[in-house]
Amino acid sequence: MSMSDPLGDMLTRIRNGQGARKAVIPCPWSKLRENVCKVLQDEGYIRGYKVVDGENNKREMSIELKYESGQPVIRELKRVSKPGRRVYQKVTEFQPFYNGLGVAVVSTPHGVMADHRARSENVGGEVLCQVF
Repeated sequence: MSMSDPLGDMLTRIRNGQGARKAVIPCPWSKLRENVCKVLQDEGYIRGYKVVDGENNKREMSIELKYESGQPVIRELKRVSKPGRRVYQKVTEFQPFYNGLGVAVVSTPHGVMADHRARSENVGGEVLCQVF
């Protein structure tokens, strides 16, 4: 059976892994998932990720979750643009998430990046998810 929302699946795996206090979670690999993990790592929400070759030439990612004094660093992880309803915003329409404490991950023509970087590069795009 094919998956209709691979990015939503990855975000749910991260939420469930943090709820179970896992250190590392496995996830199927894709370019979009890897780019979102890179943004989460750059913003300090996860420790890191590794791409591993699995069975039958299928790649997998191992995502290292981050905790601060026993509590997960990610308090809220929400998918914004879904397969049934895509959400696109111009650079002038970006709203600060949690008064600038949170980050929106945006897919732009210049690649996947955080909302503050998209504002500085003056480019809009599809809002993938919001992290706080």
